[in-house]
Amino acid sequence: MDSMRRLEEIFAHFPGIGPRQARRFAYYLIGKPQAFIKEFIQLIETVKKSAHECSSCHRLFITEVRLQHTDSGPRCNICTDTSRDCSVLMIVSRDSDLESIEKSGAYRGLYFVVGGTVPILDKEPEKRIRLKALLERVSQSPELKEVILSLSATADGEHTAAIIKEAIGKIAGDNLTNGKRLNVTVLGRGLSTGAELEYADGETIKSALKHRE
Repeated sequence: MDSMRRLEEIFAHFPGIGPRQARRFAYYLIGKPQAFIKEFIQLIETVKKSAHECSSCHRLFITEVRLQHTDSGPRCNICTDTSRDCSVLMIVSRDSDLESIEKSGAYRGLYFVVGGTVPILDKEPEKRIRLKALLERVSQSPELKEVILSLSATADGEHTAAIIKEAIGKIAGDNLTNGKRLNVTVLGRGLSTGAELEYADGETIKSALKHRE
């Protein structure tokens, strides 16, 4: 395989990018001047070096500040924000979903990124999502009162929500954790069936949060 085809193949692995778009990306890059290519490569390397996975919510975050190494690992600006409501934990599939909710300004609690969804016929959900880490987070949060399942209104999203809800129910024991009731809610009807949370606008997200059940 020549280098051009390899470049197209790499772009084709990007989310939502097909072979034709990958080819356009490749030709776009080779048509740019050398200074642009050099800056592009340096920027990718800088972002990669500055990227960290939050030990609490598991989102990827970028920081130019040198982080102190702790036993628990680095934590993002959301998880370290003392003004956030730590009694509410929102479960999302991807970092992009978290960013969409943050932009809406409708939520001030904490998050947990499970890292994807579980296909309906999949028999091993723990290999698809961070289920074990999520259950540990829930069980080790005595101040937690509500878990919001904010997953896309797709078949896989609803299936994943059902798996998570059942798993949390088992460790909570009749919805009780540390002597307090733990409510598990899902987003309301603001999201239409089949909708991806990542592409929902701010008003839709606000409506879905307001009418969660």
